[in-house]
Amino acid sequence: MSLIGIVLSLGLLMYLAYRGISVLILAPLLAMLAVLLSGEGNQLLGTYTQIFMTGLGGYIIKYFPLFLLGAIFGKLMDDSGSARAIAHALVGKLGGSRAVLAIALACALLTYGGVSLFVVGFAVFPIAAALFREADVPKRLIPGAIAIGSLGFTMTALPGTPAIQNAIPMPFFGTDAFAAPGLGLIGAVVMFGCGWGWMEYRARKARLAGEGYGSHPDSQESGFDTSHLPPLWVALLPIVLVVLGNYLFSKVLFPALNNSYLAEAKFGHTELSAVLGIWSIISALLLACLALVAFNWRRWGNLKDTLNKGTLGSLLPIFNTASEVGYGSVIASLAAFGVLKALMLNLSPDNILISEAVVVNVLAGITGSASGGMSIALNTMGDTYMQLATQAGVSPELLHRVAAMASGGLDTLPHNGAVITLLAICGLTHRQSYLDIFMVTIPAALAGLVVVIGLGSMFGAF
Repeated sequence: MSLIGIVLSLGLLMYLAYRGISVLILAPLLAMLAVLLSGEGNQLLGTYTQIFMTGLGGYIIKYFPLFLLGAIFGKLMDDSGSARAIAHALVGKLGGSRAVLAIALACALLTYGGVSLFVVGFAVFPIAAALFREADVPKRLIPGAIAIGSLGFTMTALPGTPAIQNAIPMPFFGTDAFAAPGLGLIGAVVMFGCGWGWMEYRARKARLAGEGYGSHPDSQESGFDTSHLPPLWVALLPIVLVVLGNYLFSKVLFPALNNSYLAEAKFGHTELSAVLGIWSIISALLLACLALVAFNWRRWGNLKDTLNKGTLGSLLPIFNTASEVGYGSVIASLAAFGVLKALMLNLSPDNILISEAVVVNVLAGITGSASGGMSIALNTMGDTYMQLATQAGVSPELLHRVAAMASGGLDTLPHNGAVITLLAICGLTHRQSYLDIFMVTIPAALAGLVVVIGLGSMFGAF
C-alpha cells in the first residue's frame, strides 16, 4: 500500500497540475495522501510541520536570493528595453531568410545572460511575429523557435549560466556554475543543432506545402516601437557582467579572500565550496542589476514600480518549486521509498551517471519542472550519488553537469508551466505548436545528455 500510495500521489500531482491546480495546494495534500496510504496516518501533522515545511523552508533559505535577483534582473532588462534591443539587433543582422535562427539566438543570448523565459517570451514574441509574417513562415512555428533558445541548452548545458537549474547541484557536489565546461559546450552544440535542424525542416516543409504565416489578428502583433531602445552595447553590458562576473567571483575573487570564518559554529561549520557557486551568481546578478539601473537612468518611467514587480515576480516561482521539494522530502521519509531508492540506484550499477540522469529526468517529467524535479532527486539521493561517485572516481563536476542537463529533458511535457505560458504569450494551442516544443526540447536534450554521459564515462570531466 505504501508503494501504491507513492505512485498514486505522483500520478495525481502530474494530472492535477496539468489541469491547472496550483502546486502550492497539491504538494502538501498529495504528500499527506502518500503518508496516509503508507499506514502512518497518525503522523500527518508531524510530517507536515517537521518534514514538509522543513524541506520547503530549506530550499527557500538556500535559493531565494537567486530567484529574487534573477526576477529583478529580468524585469529591469524588460522595462529598460534592453531585452528587445538585443532581439531586434539579432533579427536585423540575420534577416528574414533566417527567421528561426534569429529568434533562437536572440532567446539564447538573453537566457544565458540571466533573463527568465517569461520576460524573453514577452520581449521577443512581437519581434518574432513581425519577422515570421514578413518571411511568410507559419506563426505556429514561433513557440518552437523561442523554445530552442530559452528551454534548453542555455538553461542546463552552457557553463556559467546563472539559471537556477545550473545552481541547484552546486551545494550538493561542491561545484560552481562552470562545472565540466568542455562537456557542457559539447552538449549545448548537440542540443542546439538538433533543435535548429528540426525547426528548419518544419519551416522548409511548410514552405513546400505553400503554407504561409496565416491570418492571426492579434493586437500584440501590430508592431513594436524601437525609437526608445537603448544602444546595443548598453543592452549587452549587463549580460556580459553576469557571465564574466560569475567567472571572476567564483574562480578568482572569492577563493582569494580569507574565508576561514565560515568554519565557525555560527556559520554552520561551512566550507567555501558549499557556498562559492551561489555567492558568485548572487554577486554577478547584483552587479548587473546596478549597471542596468545606472546606464539606463533616463529611461526609467517608474524604477520603483519595476523593482517592486520584479520582487513580487520571484515569489510564486520559488514557492512552487519549494513546495515540490517539501513534497519530495515527505516521499523520501516513507519506508517504501527505500525500495524505490534501491531500484533507482540499480538502474545501472556500473554507471552512476545513468542512474542519476534517469531519476532526475523522471522526476522532472512528473513535476513538470526542471528545478523541482532535480531538487527532489538531489535532496533525496544527492549524498548517495556523491558517495558512490567518490568510490568510483567520478568527478563531482560530471555529476553536476549530468544532473543539470537531465533536468531539462522530460520537464517540458504538456503540463509544464513554462510551456503553457509560452503558448499563451503566442496565442497558440498545444495542438498547433506543442509538437515543435517537444522536439526541440526533449529529444534534443536527451541526445545531448547521452553524448555527455558517454564522453564523461570515457574521459571524465573536462
